[in-house]
Amino acid sequence: MPVESRKCLACGKNILGRSDKKFCNDYCRNSYNNQQNSDATPFVRTVNNTLRRNRRILEELLPPGEDMTKHPRKKLTDMGFNFSYHTHQYTTKKGAVYHFCYEYGYLPLESDWLLVVKRVEK
Repeated sequence: MPVESRKCLACGKNILGRSDKKFCNDYCRNSYNNQQNSDATPFVRTVNNTLRRNRRILEELLPPGEDMTKHPRKKLTDMGFNFSYHTHQYTTKKGAVYHFCYEYGYLPLESDWLLVVKRVEK
């Protein structure tokens, strides 16, 4: 029975070893997976970086062990928060609209204040 030649998915070299092996070495495996997991375009990378920065800022503003706190809008702006980007919104029964970056969010209040919250999954 002829042995089928297998090629490394990253570099194309012949693979020796187990029948389910896809890469010739760890470098090729890591390189291939990094390429697959990288953002496809600069636009997507920019949006993802902005969302991560927004999330990090909201996380920093919440004291340890607290689920909510108030801060002036200017404080978030000074820290580099971009209000144009969020992952989703949540509207309460009373009509209040929270803007979230993953599990951290904010609710605009009067006089340019924001209620910063962390959504707790139950």
